[in-house]
Amino acid sequence: QVQLVESGGGLVQAGGSLRLSCAASGRTFRTYAMGWFRQTPGKEREFVGAIRWSGGSAYYTDSVKGRFTISRDNAKNTVYLQMNTLKPEDTAVYYCAAAYRLVLVTALSEYDYWGQGTQVTVSS
Repeated sequence: QVQLVESGGGLVQAGGSLRLSCAASGRTFRTYAMGWFRQTPGKEREFVGAIRWSGGSAYYTDSVKGRFTISRDNAKNTVYLQMNTLKPEDTAVYYCAAAYRLVLVTALSEYDYWGQGTQVTVSS
């Protein structure tokens, strides 16, 4: 069982930055691939990016490539989403998720555990 708690959301002006954190419980955190998703009212939850259990290179959806960076610290049971050059269209509730997989996964259905979400609002 893994519990995930996101933090770091808030209100920021366009062009600004935020860093989201996702703290995980459980000693097996390092065996989970981690992902970030986001959702706006009336729309489906969409994939933002993901990182393997071992860290290293992450994979991102095209709309955030070059602006967002995912990293993880397995010693701290935490995964991060650094968001730079934010745009109003990045406004959403952001969720972290854990998948008991050895490979990087992008499909929402592949994830086993979810956090409660944190609101990110980017003003123009």
